[in-house]
Amino acid sequence: MPRAIIAMSGGVDSSVAACLMKDKGYDIIGITLKLHSQNDIIEDQSCCTEQDIIDAKAVCDKLGIEHRVVDFESDFKKHVIGRFVKSYIDGGTPNPCVDCNRYIKFSELIRIAKEENFDYVVTGHYARVAYDEDSNRYVLKKGIDEAKDQSYVLYSLTQDTLSMLKLPLGELSKDKVREIALENGFVNADKKDSQDICFVPDGKYADFITEYTKRDFADGDFVDLEGRVLGTHKGIIRYTIGQRRGLNLALPQSMYVCKKDIATNTVTLCLDHELFSDTLYADDVNLISIKEINEPVKLEAKVRYKHNQAPCTLYKVDDDTIKLVFDEPQRAITKGQAVVMYKDDTVVGGATIL
Repeated sequence: MPRAIIAMSGGVDSSVAACLMKDKGYDIIGITLKLHSQNDIIEDQSCCTEQDIIDAKAVCDKLGIEHRVVDFESDFKKHVIGRFVKSYIDGGTPNPCVDCNRYIKFSELIRIAKEENFDYVVTGHYARVAYDEDSNRYVLKKGIDEAKDQSYVLYSLTQDTLSMLKLPLGELSKDKVREIALENGFVNADKKDSQDICFVPDGKYADFITEYTKRDFADGDFVDLEGRVLGTHKGIIRYTIGQRRGLNLALPQSMYVCKKDIATNTVTLCLDHELFSDTLYADDVNLISIKEINEPVKLEAKVRYKHNQAPCTLYKVDDDTIKLVFDEPQRAITKGQAVVMYKDDTVVGGATIL
């Protein structure tokens, strides 16, 4: 009988994933990773709360399987919160869910699985894993439910991880998943999906960073593309590329954040059409469906989670840097975000936008 670890977040998705694997005859246990303390979060607005742990255990009890809670609070603080804060201070806008998957969830679950001789790790992500015999590589594909597809945040998965990963929800819609949860009487069948970043559930990133670092971020100048001063900003970490609201400026027309200069502590504003660019550079590249880039590749890419895939050409700059040139300019390409590349419904790979 194959053995599998189920990553149990306390939500409906991971609960149904566990149920499906048990129904398939797998010997399973549920593991919940404790990532931050109760003081860091707001119940009902975040994942990984104490209530989530209680819900995960209730589902495991319902299924008659073992449930464990493993404390990774210090690692999460270092590899996810720390990287998030540093990126913002350096002028970027990071996606901490990508880092959490990369440095905490999958790496640690795979480590535990290998140490205890489990065959697979299972999560409730809406994506699919397949094996391509032509390339002799495991590939990551988009989930069937386009509205719930989570392949974007999984682009950093390695061949080793993919070889041990099962994603049973990849072929299902969210409605079907809730239906299965209701049929099995799970306590979280109607539970809302978690929103925003788990350790900043109120969305006030700048306040969180200020409190976390115990630093004050000085006011500075808003300037236009010609360097003319337009007004005063309230700290450079409070602004992201493409932002229009919250600038508190009386301007003759709508203007948007298009650049943040840490050295001069200036935030540059531009008109909407000036936010568009057809080229980006990215580093920290992870390739999945291909082993290396030997020549320009035509594909599609997303420059943020909710972005539509856009046709582009991928070029190799050096061993860890790529260039993407889009067929049509894309709006508000942002330093620190992940760019994820696709060939149809298959993830080619991803990187961090420079």
